[in-house]
Amino acid sequence: MKKILLAVALASQALIAAAANPLVEMKTSAGTIVLELYPEKAPKTVANFLEYAKSGFYDGLIFHRVIDGFMIQGGGMNAKMEEKATRAPVENEGKNGLKNDAGTIAMARTQDPNSATAQFFINLENNRPLNYPSPDGFGYAVFGKVTDGMDVVRKIGKEPTTTRGFHRDVPATPILIQSVRQLPEKQAK
Repeated sequence: MKKILLAVALASQALIAAAANPLVEMKTSAGTIVLELYPEKAPKTVANFLEYAKSGFYDGLIFHRVIDGFMIQGGGMNAKMEEKATRAPVENEGKNGLKNDAGTIAMARTQDPNSATAQFFINLENNRPLNYPSPDGFGYAVFGKVTDGMDVVRKIGKEPTTTRGFHRDVPATPILIQSVRQLPEKQAK
């Protein structure tokens, strides 16, 4: 009987822990993507992303870099390829044990490991070279995964691309991020 009660208690704790992870709904012109974020593994990155989402920062931006078989990147440019001003960069949390596997979301950055601000990417495949320690010793910080809408992510990945100015791999038809919002906890369950 004690074993059964212990098993039930552990299962309940696991469900509560799972429900504690924030869910975010990203509506795009290609469809809706739902993301589960991992604040225990990447607290600064998740807080940063949620703050941008809460402020409406992502609304009206595009997926500006799409490479089939690799990833889709968004969260920084409008349809005219103008970069939106951001807050200060967040510390790279690439050492958190999460991997850049298909369906995960990670922070985009420059060659400076601690330069991530608002831009993110969703991996279309397992991208092991992006994992900690990667050649630069840091990797790209994964902070969540797609729980619904991976078909939308893959559809975006198949979009024909072009070059616009010095930007390569830009979808020929803009893929708009219409809104990004955290789902209420009762919806998240």
